[in-house]
Amino acid sequence: MHGEYKVHGGKLVVADLELREGRLAAVQISGDFFLEPGEAIFDLGAALEGLPATATVEEITAALRVGLRPEAVLVGFSLEAVAIAVRRALGVSRGWRDFEWQVLDGAPLSPAMHLALDDVLAHEVAAGRRAPTLRFWEWERPAIIIGNFQSLRNEVDLEAAGELGVETVRRVTGGGAMFVEPGSTITYSLYAPAELVDGMSFADSYAFLDTWVLKALNDLGIDAVYKPLNDIASSKGKIGGAAQKRYAGGAVLHHVTMAYDMDASKMMQVLRIGREKLSDKGIASAGKRVDPVRSQTGLERGAVVERMKATFLDLHGGTPGAITAEELAAAETLAREKFETPAWLHHIP
Repeated sequence: MHGEYKVHGGKLVVADLELREGRLAAVQISGDFFLEPGEAIFDLGAALEGLPATATVEEITAALRVGLRPEAVLVGFSLEAVAIAVRRALGVSRGWRDFEWQVLDGAPLSPAMHLALDDVLAHEVAAGRRAPTLRFWEWERPAIIIGNFQSLRNEVDLEAAGELGVETVRRVTGGGAMFVEPGSTITYSLYAPAELVDGMSFADSYAFLDTWVLKALNDLGIDAVYKPLNDIASSKGKIGGAAQKRYAGGAVLHHVTMAYDMDASKMMQVLRIGREKLSDKGIASAGKRVDPVRSQTGLERGAVVERMKATFLDLHGGTPGAITAEELAAAETLAREKFETPAWLHHIP
């Protein structure tokens, strides 16, 4: 049995093993990582001999920690990475190509409808009624989208937003407020099976789920990197941010908004971005945090999105899909009963 796991920003870990009466045997760990002393490579395989095939990532990691000599130094990988590779060899943890992805486009929608669709489609994937999906958004109108746990009055100047015709909505994921206008951002959502990030921490899964985006941006000439916990950045500044929610039914919602051609002046009028939030950025104004994709690629927004799709399909496979009538109806109901209501928007005043 053979399994592989590529550490984000690190090296490839490979596990080859056999199963004998439900337990691991003849375990061999290999890869392009660095390990000192070299003899410690045999500790890894030996530590896993006899473990039950039902062992969790945590149990495998614990066995490796006990079996690895104390002076060993791991570079480019971790014991958790070894555990994930083992689980993939066992067929427990699956990779991107083990799923049949759908890629969705759509007409511009209201902010509340986009948020409702996120919730509906994530639940559909969790229930097994929808294939894992990548969806690109089109904004119908200007909006501020605040995180689930943010204070509305602390984040938004509602009077300025009203004067400028900017709607405010609250999403189900955490993280910070974002300002969008039609054509100004690139927003997408992943609705992935939970097993795709099995054993990963939230921090690791953020980076893992956006590795394909970094490759797409790199191919477009942007020196994009992931900045923990949830930012995509370049040497010229922040490009975008991610947010995530894990559903009890077995799905992960991971969505990202990247600045394409942001009106920083308007953003500064409607968002209350305080000095404390900017204190670790080394800058004096929030406007300088916006680093549009347009200025770094010279491409139209649609061309950038198409290149992103092409990268995803090349790496992970997939086919064009569509939102069903039932999903759309469910989202319309959810938008009306939750995301458009003052009670939801003001639940943290």
